[in-house]
Amino acid sequence: MEKTKVLVVEDEEKIARILELELTYEGYEVGKALDGLDGWRLFHDQSWDLVLLDVMLPGISGIELLRRIRSSDPQIPVILLTARSSVEDKVSGLDLGANDYVTKPFEIEELLARVRAALRLSQPRSNGMLVDQNWLQAADLRLNEMTREVMRGEDSIELTPREFDLLAYLMAHCNQVLNREQLLNGVWGYDYYGDTNIVDVYIRYLRNKIDKPYDHPLIHTVRGVGYVLKDKK
Repeated sequence: MEKTKVLVVEDEEKIARILELELTYEGYEVGKALDGLDGWRLFHDQSWDLVLLDVMLPGISGIELLRRIRSSDPQIPVILLTARSSVEDKVSGLDLGANDYVTKPFEIEELLARVRAALRLSQPRSNGMLVDQNWLQAADLRLNEMTREVMRGEDSIELTPREFDLLAYLMAHCNQVLNREQLLNGVWGYDYYGDTNIVDVYIRYLRNKIDKPYDHPLIHTVRGVGYVLKDKK
């Protein structure tokens, strides 16, 4: 059985280490970043179930990182770690979509309880699609976020990591028209400074694998806007 994955983004090394040890002891798989930029890279490069996010971070702030996370994934639970007096940060964080906050210094038992509660309350990562545990589904296309498997009907489809991330993002926003900037930010990240045509290139790669061999396409071009993955013909 796959372990629940928690990303800890905390610049105080001692606190980060304690969180890592306690969460690991509770059975979670833990990733750790000591600054905002490293946290964003880790979040973007791997699949996570929950993020513990310090507000005061070097590189980019926790609030900015939260904004990026929410732009990329509207559903993943995020718990903020805040200083006792930072009411403004708490309000900003909750307004930007944080699920909860824990004030420093905190009791580890309380934090673990908040983690369990946030994971219980987290909604399936979908936009009107059928979800079976970790599977997202649109028409006869299925994608497993944990095992990174992709199926079209009974066929297993091999995707590169970037192709998988792009398809997962399209499926998480099923039936929603996404422009190139949204896809670029959600899949390649805010710190990507390459050619925006990379989106069109990877859409073509995906179509060749998940649409071209089959009777009806799922990925559609909306001229002048971007792309949409539809779950119906």
